[in-house]
Amino acid sequence: MTAKAPSPGLPAPGPRLLGYAGVRSWARGRACPARLYAASALPSGLRLTLELLLPRSVTLPGQVAPTPDLPAARWQRLGVPRPASFAFFRTSWWITSPRRERDRAREASAGVVLGLELSFCVSSSPLGARAPCGGSMFPALKTELQQPLPDPYEDFMRRHLQYYGYFRVQSGRPPSPVPPPPGPKSGRPREREPVTRAALPKETPQGRRSLSPARVRSRQLLYDEPDSATPRLREPRELFPVLSGRGPLQAPRWPVECEVIRERVQHIEWVPPEPEYFYQSTGNEKVPEIMGEEKGTVVYQLQSVPTEGSYFTSSRVGGKRGSVQQLAVSLHGPEDDTLLFESRFESGNLQKAVKVAAYEYELTLRPDLYTDRHTQWFYFRVQNTRKDVRYRFTIVNLRKPRSLFAVGLRPLLYSQRDACSSRVGWRREGGDIRYFRGGTGSYCLTWTARFPHDRDTCFWAPGYPYTFSDLTRYLRAAARDPARARVCRLRALCCSLAGNPVYLLTVTNPARGPQAAAAKRAVVLSARVHPGESAGSWVMRGFLDFILGSSPDAQLLRDLFVFKVVPMLNPDGVIVGNHRCSLSGRDLNRHYRTLLKDAFPCIWYTRNMVQRLLEEREVLLYCDFHGHSRKNNVFLYGCSSNSRRHWLHERVFPLMLSKNAPEKFSFQSCNFKVQKNREGTGRVVMWRMGIRNSYTLESTFGGSTLGSRRDTHLTTEDLKALGHHICDTLLDFCDPDQTKFIQCLAELTELVHQEIHRKLSELGQDVNLEENWSDIHLSDIESSTSGSDSSLSDGLPAHLLHRAEEVSQKIKMFQKKKKKPLQTRKQRNEQYQNSNSKRFGRGLAGGPLEGRASFATTLQKQPAFLKQLENPGPAAVTQEKVRRQQGQKPGAPASLAPRSLSSARGEPAPGAQPGRRRGGSLVAYPALHVCTYPCP
Repeated sequence: MTAKAPSPGLPAPGPRLLGYAGVRSWARGRACPARLYAASALPSGLRLTLELLLPRSVTLPGQVAPTPDLPAARWQRLGVPRPASFAFFRTSWWITSPRRERDRAREASAGVVLGLELSFCVSSSPLGARAPCGGSMFPALKTELQQPLPDPYEDFMRRHLQYYGYFRVQSGRPPSPVPPPPGPKSGRPREREPVTRAALPKETPQGRRSLSPARVRSRQLLYDEPDSATPRLREPRELFPVLSGRGPLQAPRWPVECEVIRERVQHIEWVPPEPEYFYQSTGNEKVPEIMGEEKGTVVYQLQSVPTEGSYFTSSRVGGKRGSVQQLAVSLHGPEDDTLLFESRFESGNLQKAVKVAAYEYELTLRPDLYTDRHTQWFYFRVQNTRKDVRYRFTIVNLRKPRSLFAVGLRPLLYSQRDACSSRVGWRREGGDIRYFRGGTGSYCLTWTARFPHDRDTCFWAPGYPYTFSDLTRYLRAAARDPARARVCRLRALCCSLAGNPVYLLTVTNPARGPQAAAAKRAVVLSARVHPGESAGSWVMRGFLDFILGSSPDAQLLRDLFVFKVVPMLNPDGVIVGNHRCSLSGRDLNRHYRTLLKDAFPCIWYTRNMVQRLLEEREVLLYCDFHGHSRKNNVFLYGCSSNSRRHWLHERVFPLMLSKNAPEKFSFQSCNFKVQKNREGTGRVVMWRMGIRNSYTLESTFGGSTLGSRRDTHLTTEDLKALGHHICDTLLDFCDPDQTKFIQCLAELTELVHQEIHRKLSELGQDVNLEENWSDIHLSDIESSTSGSDSSLSDGLPAHLLHRAEEVSQKIKMFQKKKKKPLQTRKQRNEQYQNSNSKRFGRGLAGGPLEGRASFATTLQKQPAFLKQLENPGPAAVTQEKVRRQQGQKPGAPASLAPRSLSSARGEPAPGAQPGRRRGGSLVAYPALHVCTYPCP
């Protein structure tokens, strides 16, 4: 190995950077960054310094010493923070005449090949031993050093683009002057064969290598047909991260005001072997007295809760910075039986717990973030339980006047010890249940329960929780399965306000051609726009299990339709444990018409996706999955059509679903009235966009009152089975044989006839339906839906509402400072006459001329002497004082003695005749006194 020595007269006043290179690590054979410095250049030789960035765990030769005291400026030039597990190592040597054997040994041991194009190799031989560079230790390195390197910039750009997937280089293959022949015909688009490494560099006359445009072919070009000469571009990569089959799950992002514990809460799925019946009320349930924290002990309370008046600003993984505080009370020993509460985990909701007796606790739920409303969903953990003790829990701040807890709904209990030992999950527990009105206008729920084990960890919830992490795990498992990944494409529709991805699944079978793909109709499904309605996620889970399966019905559905599925529309609300709102402080299911993309991104992008889908193909059905806390069974809300051609067609699908799931779905509970306060909901907006079959599926928190499942709670398997029934109903609804459709339409006609007759009989009227059928609108015979009133959650989001209030205050301040508009001459005259008439009336009311007001009505202008009586000048005030001194009564008529002809200001006295000045003096004429008498 030789090295080209620099010119003997080369000056080198200080260390000079010669270049960069990749150095093969003698530990693992990997390339590592290095710098070559020329420390000094003398006539006798060149002193070189090589710096390597290597892991500290690497065993190094003796001549290579670590330099832990590397200055911080060196790291700044590298552009990376100083790593703890890496360090710079430095070695130096002299290069003199390459003909000397000793120098050759040193060059070999240092592994230096110095030339115009720098490359390095390091051997494990000690200093002075002969070890030829590129020996048997690194056989691939010897081959690489024999090949000339390309231009550094073009090589860097090629590697950079290759990292992002634009070029793929396969070493060891010869260049192909002609493109490879087309492959076999398949359903997937075919990619052209990538270019080889030998085809990339091309020698130029200047000795530099460049990329040959004829040889460089991107993997972004796809060919739909084997013989097609016109390629198309591959779809761009996603702007937001999607799930991958490797690595940890994407952690949810929380608002920075929320504290989050580090423990991960995850539950097993379990189906009870026996039906779980409703609680049967005896009428003797105890109504506990609400004590409050004044008479009790606070054992758990959240420190900072964003409520009405605040708004969302930022988010981060893990929520609030800093260490997590211990909010539960500290136990005073093993005999202390106080329960330890916790809710600072995903979907958890509990704000405060007050111990009012030995085994009685009053619980306060946290309202939706940035609001002071919507307290319905609860989900919390209790520890330090006792087995043979009857506990009482009372939630004191519920908002709804009616609840399924009043008609038999039992809360859910999860025991961690039972889940680990016997694989038993969520189950219905609780007795002495009562839902009643509290003293402060809110509603209360109380129940008693016994825990199964001592010192156990248990959870309470009104329905089966389904968190954002549960959805992420499910979608990741689907992405890992090759069979399901072949028919399902997963991407991020958008990001929520907190930065959590809103996933969109496109499920369909590959079409045989463009015409077959365009002929497919679409079905749009969504869930969890209300985060506290977890039943919708379990129905969506059952639907995805069926549609991604390998059954013949699932394959037929994928051949017929393109399914667009948004499994969680409000991930932020689900993560923080809200019941109804997002982090904007508003109900998203009232803002589907919004134009505020930044404030309501989940809804805006969903509506935009449906709009683009309608431009491409027909959308047969839209359904949004919800949960209902005040009615049992499962039912649908739809939109009545006014078209004679499609009369009652929107009711066919719900009727078919009731026939496929007769023990869960109630057609009698369905409603198709479009109310004014529901214009912003998803089903109404999609219906007005042109989707005739637009529905909201309501799954109960309770159970069924139908058939053999009467008075029993619905389990997760029941909810997932409902998703299977939706797929079956789609096949029946689109069956080419219209027998079922026609039969359901006839049955609906008869049901509507009966309902109209019943309504008319209640009103005492009789109408011939055959003649006046078109005069009766179907919405007139239906009652309003029993959905939750979210009118308080309508309007601008919380952060924009705060700005709007500031703007309105500024406008009010500006209006106060604004001057009054100028009046016209006519307006001023009228105002003057009105004021004079009022003063004239007040002057007559108490003066000596009382009783003579009739004379004043004949005057067009107020006389001067009446003006004097009303507003006496200084002279009149002086005369009044004189009369008082002379013993006259105040207010007596003035005498006819001559008075001063001018006032104190030099003006003519009232009642004096106008005169003219002679020689600077004012000549006055005798005054004329008019006396009036009342008419007889």
